[in-house]
Amino acid sequence: MANNGKKLSMGLILIALFTGILVVIFLPIFPGVGAQKANGLDYLDNLYNTISKGSAYYIPKVQKEAKAFEGKTISISLTLPNETVARQVIAVLGAAGATTAASGREVKVSGDWGKIVDAALADSDLMYHNKGEEVKAKYQGMEEKAALHAWWQVFKTAEKDLNRQKLFAEAKIGATAQQKAVECAYNYYGVNPQNIGDKWGLVSFSLVFYVVYTIWYGFGIMFLFEGAGFRLEH
Repeated sequence: MANNGKKLSMGLILIALFTGILVVIFLPIFPGVGAQKANGLDYLDNLYNTISKGSAYYIPKVQKEAKAFEGKTISISLTLPNETVARQVIAVLGAAGATTAASGREVKVSGDWGKIVDAALADSDLMYHNKGEEVKAKYQGMEEKAALHAWWQVFKTAEKDLNRQKLFAEAKIGATAQQKAVECAYNYYGVNPQNIGDKWGLVSFSLVFYVVYTIWYGFGIMFLFEGAGFRLEH
């Protein structure tokens, strides 16, 4: 028998309301992509993705840094995961004016490092602005995300060989392009950027709601246990 019926009732009410709101959150009744509806978690995830994308546009800065490497010829060997990726790497590097020679998943590359990096940044910029069809057309039908993945593999595998040759500056600009341009463009492809100032009310509400909702659950559990006669002792 409950020692405190009032607290037990309060706990049951809080948990019932908490559960009801949780069910609503998981219903596909919120704005999604296009005409498709989304649940609350997906809606907020998309909201924060659009806001974070708006503050992750580093490509112009990296393009300026890459200009210092124009005219600097490098020769490197790339070991790719498989022959399919090797062929994709050869395609993107060939479009950048580099000379390649392949043997299975091993690709030897020679070319202007500045132009190679700039070509990757140009593709990343198109993808960042959701112009994947232009990238696809450039590589004669290769999927746009596959092209960007090929660039990611180029910089990932080139870094070790460039460092081995003590071309540390070249390795660094490649890693910068990989992380701040290629990765961002790949991960945010299809997301429309927004300024947080345009959604400050919704963002503030979601943060406050998260805190209140968490505390709400905690009090519900506490009242249930206390109403059932349990006590927390120090």
